[in-house]
Amino acid sequence: MADEVKKYPSLILGLDISTACIGISVIYDDGVNEPNVEIISHVSPKIDKNIKGIEALILRKDIFEKNFLLRMDEVLANINCPLKKITECIIEAPLVYTSAGSNAQTVSQLNQFNALLSEGVYKVLGIVPHYISSYDARMVSFPELLSVRKFNKKGEFYPAKHVVNALENNHLILFGSYPFDCDKKGIMMNCVCEKYPNIPWLYNKKGELKKENYDSCDALICALAYSNQKRNGELDAKVTKYGVVPSEDGSATEISYTVSVWNRTYNKKLIIPNPSEDTTEE
Repeated sequence: MADEVKKYPSLILGLDISTACIGISVIYDDGVNEPNVEIISHVSPKIDKNIKGIEALILRKDIFEKNFLLRMDEVLANINCPLKKITECIIEAPLVYTSAGSNAQTVSQLNQFNALLSEGVYKVLGIVPHYISSYDARMVSFPELLSVRKFNKKGEFYPAKHVVNALENNHLILFGSYPFDCDKKGIMMNCVCEKYPNIPWLYNKKGELKKENYDSCDALICALAYSNQKRNGELDAKVTKYGVVPSEDGSATEISYTVSVWNRTYNKKLIIPNPSEDTTEE
């Protein structure tokens, strides 16, 4: 991800790009303390709805440049940060088309728009962006979300034997402790809010989070992942130990295990019930 390692301190620009909304974050990283969130914002490049195709993308790119990139010096001058110049940029990588997944035309458009904005970053800031997939960004920014999968696609618990086999094979999955259809963006928002409780998110008149916040959050997750990988190297999560015991009443199996990532350890516990029994994960 970071083929050219920059010296500390650094000011990292994270971008999450879509045609409707471009999520923006800037973090200050001194290489020692937790990165500080300096900017959390977005640009919604609105144009005449009758304009289509590549012209529409070019016009949206121009709006992003005018409303953010070309104002960067002004914005950075007004924040309480030792650095006043972006040193690195990390962008959520464009989607990859699959026959069972995203619409090919949409993916093509997003790739084109991503390329245009990448060129804008290079032209205005003089920085060649780095890229990271959304999966890797979430995994590297918050590796504590890695766990063995305990639910199948029907939302049913896997048997204890299946879970133990996954542990023995170090088969750790992002969001593994959640159901397949979990709200991934919501989970990531909760992780970010727990880590940075003072971020000034935007709310609508009903007191609900505006959807633009999730784009800004994704941009921040990219920047945090870049910082983590820059400090610690490639992520290599391992199950270092596990234990299996029956529950006190014999109705379930308790499985405890430890995941090691870089110099961190995460202790996890789950309970696999017998059929028709309820359970919770701690």
